Amino acid sequence: MSTAQSSRLTDNDRSITGFVMISHAVVHTYELSIPILMVIWLSEFGLSTAILGTAVAVGYGLFGVGALPAGVLVDKFGSRELVLVCLAGMGGSFLLLSAAQGIVTITIALCVWGVAASVYHPAGLSLISTGVEQRGTGFAYHGMAGNFGIAFGPLLTALLLLVFDWRVVTGLLVIPAGVAILYAVSSSFDETAAVQTETDGGELEDDESMSLSKFVTDSRALFTLGFTVAIGIVMMNGLFYRSTLTFLPDVLSGFVPNVADQLQLFDPGSPVAEEFDPASYLYSGLLMIGMAGQYVGGKLTDRIRIENGLMIVLSSLTVVAILFVPAAQAGVIPLLAVSALLGFLLFSLQPMYQATIAEYSPPEDRGLSYGYTYLGVFGVGAAGAAIAGYLLSITTVRTTFIILAIFPATGALLAIVLSRTGDRRS
Repeated sequence: MSTAQSSRLTDNDRSITGFVMISHAVVHTYELSIPILMVIWLSEFGLSTAILGTAVAVGYGLFGVGALPAGVLVDKFGSRELVLVCLAGMGGSFLLLSAAQGIVTITIALCVWGVAASVYHPAGLSLISTGVEQRGTGFAYHGMAGNFGIAFGPLLTALLLLVFDWRVVTGLLVIPAGVAILYAVSSSFDETAAVQTETDGGELEDDESMSLSKFVTDSRALFTLGFTVAIGIVMMNGLFYRSTLTFLPDVLSGFVPNVADQLQLFDPGSPVAEEFDPASYLYSGLLMIGMAGQYVGGKLTDRIRIENGLMIVLSSLTVVAILFVPAAQAGVIPLLAVSALLGFLLFSLQPMYQATIAEYSPPEDRGLSYGYTYLGVFGVGAAGAAIAGYLLSITTVRTTFIILAIFPATGALLAIVLSRTGDRRS
């Protein structure tokens, strides 16, 4: 096969990539719409931030913890059916939210969402790694779609809330899941096209059982030195991701000038003026720029040694974290530049570590490997929000970012270690 040919997505690649792109976008549309709705629930039901925060934390926690058993199910049943279950479950959870009467219903609905959403990443990423021949490109497009959902979710929810009651909005948010399901049932593809040559032209071996002993045996075989170090990198990324993005809108509000007042865009005291927050739009812009990072990071995985890419990006993130506040304080232009750089680098990591996991795990345990991956990203990573919140409560924003830089710095060191293990499995 020529170089020109090998750089193109096959028909099967395109079918899988389209399927996972729309599904990934829907997952993160729901994930990032929840914080917007929280503001309304606090006043609607007279809840304290501690109570509502705990309920939301349970849902987000299940999003990560559920990834591990989901990975086991993926290796047993395949990806397509489980992604469909995921989409249906998330849509159902928001339908339940639209009828919420208090904290109990909200908590149940968010738990349903967390369990359903936890299935997606092991299933979707396993599907790319076993079915898409141009794996790096598939990861890139997949990540870009996720970033679209991350940025589009809160923006869509906020815009709908300007027109409709929150119950109507949560009901309308069921539609994206329905659209994704319709697309999924109309597409066809081979889930194992990219690994059939790796298994002597045959199909992946079907697991004959889902017993605890088999899970333990497979896990022991999976955790080679290289895979263990790769999971360490994943956890450092998850901690930095959640610690920076959770409080970033609030942090940015301290640096962004109120352009609405300066330019007199709205009548003072009007509902629109009260709702308009420039920091929120900068935050959405930062997330959108992450789409470019996803694309570049995915393309680089097909062209350079992945471990070197991880080391470069994580080292760069360390520098950006240390310089973020001084740059933000220097003026609007430096603030925009450092925010764009943060978004670009933070999300360029995702296709890199996803491809790394594929390289350091056997095809037959790919679902399990991504289960452990997203247990690290969203499960362990969820602690990043608590760490950042605690730091911001006891010290300055600048010191907080300097301390948080420890996470990508540690990840960069682990990438150096990984480059020397030499025990790739794929």
